[in-house]
Amino acid sequence: MFYFLNFVFWFSFFILFYSYIGYGILLFIIIKLKRKFFKKPQTEYSIYMPEISLVIAAYNEEKYIETKILNSLKLSYPQQKLKIIIVTDGSTDSTPAIVKNYSQVRLFHQPERQGKIAAVHRIMEFIKSPIVIFTDANTLLNETALQNIVRHFAHKDVGAVAGEKQILEKENDTASGAGEGFYWKYESKLKTWDSELLTVVGAAGELFAIRTELYEDIPKDTLIEDFYLTLRIAQKGFRVIYEPKAIAIETASADVKEELKRKVRIAAGGIQSIVRLKSLLNPFKYKILTFQYVSHRVLRWTIAPLCLLFLFISNLVLATYSSFFQLILLMQVLFYLSALVGFIMAKKEIKIKVFFIPYYFFIMNYAVFAGFFRYMKGSQSVIWEKSKRAEG
Repeated sequence: MFYFLNFVFWFSFFILFYSYIGYGILLFIIIKLKRKFFKKPQTEYSIYMPEISLVIAAYNEEKYIETKILNSLKLSYPQQKLKIIIVTDGSTDSTPAIVKNYSQVRLFHQPERQGKIAAVHRIMEFIKSPIVIFTDANTLLNETALQNIVRHFAHKDVGAVAGEKQILEKENDTASGAGEGFYWKYESKLKTWDSELLTVVGAAGELFAIRTELYEDIPKDTLIEDFYLTLRIAQKGFRVIYEPKAIAIETASADVKEELKRKVRIAAGGIQSIVRLKSLLNPFKYKILTFQYVSHRVLRWTIAPLCLLFLFISNLVLATYSSFFQLILLMQVLFYLSALVGFIMAKKEIKIKVFFIPYYFFIMNYAVFAGFFRYMKGSQSVIWEKSKRAEG
C-alpha cells in the first residue's frame, strides 16, 4: 500500500508542478538555449497594411457598444483600408440602434439569436479582406493594436495572431479581479515563449486575427470557438503568433460567482475541444505542437485537477509514515485554508489580495470538474448567459 500511495503522491505532485510551474520553467530554458545557439531572429517588418475587417460580435451590449465604436474609430490604421463590422444577432436592447448612428460601421442584425459562432459564420461570406480581426464588444484596444497584429501576416507561415488580454487593475480589486489579473499576466508570459518556440496554442477571443482564407465553418455547438479555430490553423501547419503590443483591456468579472460561470463554460469547451482535436495528441505527426498543446492546455483541463485530489488523499495516509509527508500535508492544509480565507473575505468584501490568489486557483480547478460534468451531460449551451463585468 505504501509503495502504491507513494507513486500516486509523486505522480500527482509532478503533474501539478509541471502543469502550473514546470512547463514555464522548461519553456524559459528552451528559449534561452534557442537564442544562444540559433540567435533570436531580428525580424524587420516591411510596411504591410492590407485591407482588414474588424469584426465585433455584440449581444445586448448597449452599455459598452458606443465606447467600443469610438475606440475602434480611433485605432491607428488607414481608414480606407479598415472595415468595422458589428454583428448583433438576437439583441433585444438598443445595441443595434446605437450602431446605426455611425455610418462608418457596417451593421449585421437579425432578431434570432443562435450564438456567436452562427453570427460570425453568417457574415464571413461578406468579408473580402485578406485579414479579419475579431474582438469583443466590452474590450478596448490600444491605439496601435491593429498595425501591430497585421505586420506579422507579411510572413506567409503566419496563419493567425493572438493579442494580449489585460485585466483592468484597481487598488480595491475583488477576489475575481486580483486572481484573474495574476492569471493573465502569467499566461501572457507563457504565450510569449510559446510563440517564440513555435506557436501559441489557442487565442483569447478578446482579440485575435486570422487569414480570411483559413477560416472554416466550425461545428455550431463549439463552446470556445476562438481556441478551436486558432488551433485548427496551427494544425494545418501555420504559426499562431503572440503580439503583446496588441492589447485588449477589459474589467474583471463582477465577482467570483460570475467568474466561475465563465470558467465552467471554458472548461466544458476545453474538454470538448480536446475530444474534437484528439488527432493533435499524436507527437509523431505534430511534434512540437503536440508538446506545447499537452503541456499548456490538455493537462490543465484533464488530469491536473484530479491530481490535486489524489495528492491530498494519498498525503493523508502517507503522513502516518514520516515527518516529511506530515510537513507536505501541513503545507497543503495551509493552502486550502488560505483559499477558504479568500472565500470568506470575498463574501465580506474585505480586500486582501494575497488570499485571493489561492482562492482563484481553487475556483479555477473546481471549474474543470464542473465543466467536465456539464460537458458529459451536454447541458452547456452554445447560447449562454454573459458574465457580468465589474465597473471600469
